[in-house]
Amino acid sequence: MPTMADVARSAGVSVATVSHVLNGTRPVLPDTRQAVLDAIDELGYTPNTLARSLVTSRTRSIGLAVSAISNPYFTEILQGVEAAALEQGYSLLIADPHDDPEHERKVVQLLHERRVDGMIVTPSADPRALVAYLGRHAVPTVFLDRVPDLRAAHGDALPRFDQVCAESTEPMAQLVTHLAGRGHRRIGLVAGLPGLSTTRERLTGYRDGLAMSGLAHDERLVVPGNSTAAGAEQATASLLSLASPPTALITANNTMALGVLRTLRERGLSVPDDIALCCFDDFAWADLFSPRLTAVAQPSREIGARAVHVLLDRLAEPDRPARTVRLPCTFVHRTSCGCPEPSASSGQPAQSDEPEQPDQAEQPRKGSVS
Repeated sequence: MPTMADVARSAGVSVATVSHVLNGTRPVLPDTRQAVLDAIDELGYTPNTLARSLVTSRTRSIGLAVSAISNPYFTEILQGVEAAALEQGYSLLIADPHDDPEHERKVVQLLHERRVDGMIVTPSADPRALVAYLGRHAVPTVFLDRVPDLRAAHGDALPRFDQVCAESTEPMAQLVTHLAGRGHRRIGLVAGLPGLSTTRERLTGYRDGLAMSGLAHDERLVVPGNSTAAGAEQATASLLSLASPPTALITANNTMALGVLRTLRERGLSVPDDIALCCFDDFAWADLFSPRLTAVAQPSREIGARAVHVLLDRLAEPDRPARTVRLPCTFVHRTSCGCPEPSASSGQPAQSDEPEQPDQAEQPRKGSVS
């Protein structure tokens, strides 16, 4: 079996240079790096990952704790994480916390015990035990998709946690103002799981959209679907049973859109003739429905990839200020909202009508980020 010394002789460099190429511990000239990689390929050299981890105290592995992996949105996030991690020479250990706070803490502890270099986690609605564990053990962590209220979860002694997510508030407001522009005055919201930051932010966006459209907020028009298809079925049935039911519905994620559509079909209601429908979260099948589903698309793969790069920045510079990265969404205009078939095939960024502001996608976190 070829050794690192064999690679060094073949490439005409020192063993230390081969080590720097493999471990990324020091910059190497491009031509030299390529010579080492060519020698590795020619000899079929396989690094001893276990031995390397004992020397460097790094395993070049990342723990990924993501709930609802079956959700297409999180599946695409996972693909983004995996591609970026592989590109940087990292492997993944994956667990599903099932949005359960106690199970969440257990799976994160198991990942930590397997000596991952850092973690990427979608926190539950009650992340206090999670945050306490990660903070106590100083685990480099990026919170993904959801940005918990860290001060509420951990008190004033905040550990350094980075966060990567999509914008939620303004895109949701855009869905509301779009439907209001179509003449709808009773716009219902099938909201997500209570306690999640995404649920709070999209509810805020819903209220903002109503205010921007001159519409009053009626609490009866907001029913939690708990981020599941079954919950959305019950929520839709509740909304339709109102004395003055909504003429338009917005679902706060793609899984709930399926539950809403199932209930509407069972009631014999047609979209958009009887009721308009929009969704926060685009997905592969949305364009195949009849009518085609108007939605806000989140940059899911980019979110996953960015989380990896933010985590690697944290590993390289442990004392850097914590930051929250928010990526813009895209308004995908189709026909379920009651509009005719759009002439343009591509979506447009979801944004408000306010003047454009300087880019603030990445900024240090100051206190609560919810």
